[in-house]
Amino acid sequence: MGRVSDAKERLMDAVLELIWSGSYGSTTIDHICEKAGVKKGSFYYFFKSKSELAAEAFDVSWKSKRAELDSMFSPTVPPLERLKKYFDFGYQFQSQIKAKHGKVLGCPQVTLGCEICTQEDALQKKIQAIMEQKSKYIESAIRDAHAVGLVDAPDPAAKARMLLAYYQGLLTQARIRNDVEILREAHTGMNTILGLKEEAVA
Repeated sequence: MGRVSDAKERLMDAVLELIWSGSYGSTTIDHICEKAGVKKGSFYYFFKSKSELAAEAFDVSWKSKRAELDSMFSPTVPPLERLKKYFDFGYQFQSQIKAKHGKVLGCPQVTLGCEICTQEDALQKKIQAIMEQKSKYIESAIRDAHAVGLVDAPDPAAKARMLLAYYQGLLTQARIRNDVEILREAHTGMNTILGLKEEAVA
């Protein structure tokens, strides 16, 4: 069974990397167990299926990132600076991923969500919930920017969905083209979508 203390965590780490760098469909339980160094019987001790493992792995991974996002989107940080930090973090993170894997992998939730949205209902709902939480972070920054007159966004939720959709599109293009520099366009796109006033851009 391997070390009981970390076998479950190794399975979750393995499925995340295999799905992200490959695909959900091509990732088998055998592949997951081999990468994690865990016997197949132990897999079924913790999880009923690949879908259940993936859902928990994405949930745990997302929760581990919340502290960093809470800091990035803290109300003590100027609202537009929060968004810039988010985009800069994305660029640096994808650059590190390319250095490790030799390719840009884009957003793991979008990558998985697009593949399984018509097949795995429970897993799709988990991905959708994570995406909605991401949008809430962006929405809070836009709402605060509107409140101090930096942008004209009386419906911050709609603007947040629009900005997140644009950024996820950039991440997808970066994955398709294997070109992390595409993400450099995020700041310009943000300015356009939010209709930043000249003093805010300056």
